Amino acid sequence: MKKFKSTVLIIVLGLIFSSHLYAKTAAKTAIIIASFGTTVPEAVQSIVNIESRVKAAFPDTEVRVVFTSNIIRSIWEKRSKEPKKWLKKGISEEILFTKNLLATFGDLKSQGFKDVIVQPTHLFHMEQYHDLTQYVNAIKSIKTIRDKWKPFNKIALGRPALGTVGDAYPYHDDLKRAVKTFAGDIALARQKGAAIVYMGHGNEVWSTGIYVELQQLMRETYPEVKTFVGSVEGYPGIEDVKKSLGHYTPEINKILLKPLMIVAGDHATNDMASDEEDSWKTILTKAGFDVETILQGLGSNDQFADIFISNIKDAAKASGISL
Repeated sequence: MKKFKSTVLIIVLGLIFSSHLYAKTAAKTAIIIASFGTTVPEAVQSIVNIESRVKAAFPDTEVRVVFTSNIIRSIWEKRSKEPKKWLKKGISEEILFTKNLLATFGDLKSQGFKDVIVQPTHLFHMEQYHDLTQYVNAIKSIKTIRDKWKPFNKIALGRPALGTVGDAYPYHDDLKRAVKTFAGDIALARQKGAAIVYMGHGNEVWSTGIYVELQQLMRETYPEVKTFVGSVEGYPGIEDVKKSLGHYTPEINKILLKPLMIVAGDHATNDMASDEEDSWKTILTKAGFDVETILQGLGSNDQFADIFISNIKDAAKASGISL
């Protein structure tokens, strides 16, 4: 009987050890959340919310966050010289000591990860996503004489929230999916009897026509509230938005002004909501509108944040990566 109990004990311990060993050796997939980043401490929470929801969705997968903006990382590097100060403010070490994409790939390589999914938090295929794609493709292109020496087995890149070019995932469907997550904003605007104006970032080197399409789809989906979408850079700008609003006076008097950005960072606090002469709030107030600003990034909207979880799953499936 003692011999039998000993045998059973050995088998059980063996199973426990082997399953633990398997769990450690099988954990070779990592997710990199690539965000432009922000220097505004309060705005970091929107990025943290996305990270937290991704971790909850993939509890057995390593998740890292990187900031793609060199300027933003340099500011956090200076702040990291006083770690206690920022840690007391609730800033995590991962944000305080944030790394770039290449450094993070290097860390993952040295730690034995073989499959990597890079999921951007960008809105559409514009300048930032284009550049991120080039970085990812460069790492994917590394070829070695023997496959076993390749730095990674598989690398996948997820698409932005509002989609990307190509027919694999029609961006019209991605737009419709995103518009559903704005229901809370529309309900608030309706409650206050207001129109809603979203301020996107935009850029000067790529078409921002996606904003016009988003605006039209918002109006079709939520006809009870007039929606306007503009951008800090590119078309339509604040003057275009003001002109469009003018067509609806005196029907529209009150405006909810909110960033169409992952974080309510520097652009939101200064270009949108400040009392400076050239801020969107000031310009629209001088135009005769009652303006209420909402400093909340899209990353704090759980439904919107979950778009990135869906895109991670799509990228993994298309690349044969197990999550």
